[in-house]
Amino acid sequence: MCIEILSYLFVPPLSPPRIQQRTYYGSDRRDAVFPNRNFDTSNIWGKLFKELGARLILFEFKNYDHKEIGKTEVDQARNYLKEEMGRLAVVCCSKSPSQSAYRRRNTVFGEEKKVILFLMPEHLKEMIFIKERTQDPADLIMDLVEEFYLQRE
Repeated sequence: MCIEILSYLFVPPLSPPRIQQRTYYGSDRRDAVFPNRNFDTSNIWGKLFKELGARLILFEFKNYDHKEIGKTEVDQARNYLKEEMGRLAVVCCSKSPSQSAYRRRNTVFGEEKKVILFLMPEHLKEMIFIKERTQDPADLIMDLVEEFYLQRE
């Protein structure tokens, strides 16, 4: 369902996602990767490409019921972000991540300059409303990046 929503929101300007894309040797399997071919900084995806090298936008889905979304999930996204992909990952969560997840993503940014965002159901709903008003739902992604920069310690 998330892939359908994200495709509705972001394709175009992003290209259709590669789903369950495995690395050559099969050691990594990314949930969804949306190619970003927007290099013009007049749009948000172009700005994210310039700022974070976001050539391939990684989305990981964590629809946990009882298990906590913690530092392990942040490290998984971090490890999936190879240099040629860029430094932006989005973890779609069905519930709020733990404090350890927030602390870990701060550490990851401090060490590797990788930005890992948490996207909750309320964010998806808001972006649908934004799109229905014929505005750019990627504005909310940029808001989350800026909020991350402001909250980071």
